[in-house]
Amino acid sequence: MDLRLRTETFGADDQSWLGSEHGTQATESVTLDTSTFTAATHYPDGYFKSGLPLGRITATGKYGLYNGAATDGTETLVGFLYAAVAAPTDNTVDVAGAMLTHGKVRSSRLPVAVDAAGQADVAGSIRFI
Repeated sequence: MDLRLRTETFGADDQSWLGSEHGTQATESVTLDTSTFTAATHYPDGYFKSGLPLGRITATGKYGLYNGAATDGTETLVGFLYAAVAAPTDNTVDVAGAMLTHGKVRSSRLPVAVDAAGQADVAGSIRFI
């Protein structure tokens, strides 16, 4: 067990995609399956950006990037990564994060676009503005 003190530095987390404070006090803990993300696209700066749309992988219960064309469970949008999370250098290592499951989202400010089907998945719990 490595107990050495480490310091990590991140750029400012851009949460301008949040449409209101509503729902931010009731996020859910999730495990991100790092292998479902592309390093150069989804965490080029060494961290998963807040606002990434997430789907639940049926086989594992972990969460991956929403993909409307998938058949593994991630084709159903269930929420958004609430805050930036450090990405591991090894894409087989999973990380914990917080997921926003209800509130308002500014779709034009999300780091990854969400299609109409994804928006319909969360209708009633997430309102897109």
